[in-house]
Amino acid sequence: MKRILFVCLGNICRSPMAETVMRKIVDDNNAADRYLVDSAGIIGYHEGEQADSRMRSFAFQRGYRITSISRPVSTDDFYNFDLIIGMDDDNIEALQRKAPKDSRAQISLMTDFCTDGAYSSVPDPYYGGAAGFTLVIDILEEACAALFESLEKRTK
Repeated sequence: MKRILFVCLGNICRSPMAETVMRKIVDDNNAADRYLVDSAGIIGYHEGEQADSRMRSFAFQRGYRITSISRPVSTDDFYNFDLIIGMDDDNIEALQRKAPKDSRAQISLMTDFCTDGAYSSVPDPYYGGAAGFTLVIDILEEACAALFESLEKRTK
């Protein structure tokens, strides 16, 4: 089973959306028995909370239902997940600082999986307007689809 953890700053916008998109792709491809997908935040400020209401609303408009509850990244995550994917360079740097020296997890940037190269990170929509949330979903749909395809090719 491939274990994937998506990470953003507070685990209320980008990473729960990535988790939701990836779960849908996994389910649509009858691959739930081969993937475990979760999300977490660099900080624990929103621990126990649902995703941002705006993110949930924009997700719903696109046919997604975000059900994850915010939690911070833990040391165990670096042993329990194969792939930990940060949304921006700050997330990657924080993950690298938090990772134990004997961590088994590969840390990657979400946009490294995008095929068009238009974005170097998944921008945080928290302080922006509607366009920011829509853009995040667009980027995550592209990146998660490419990630899934890449992982499936490796297993065949």
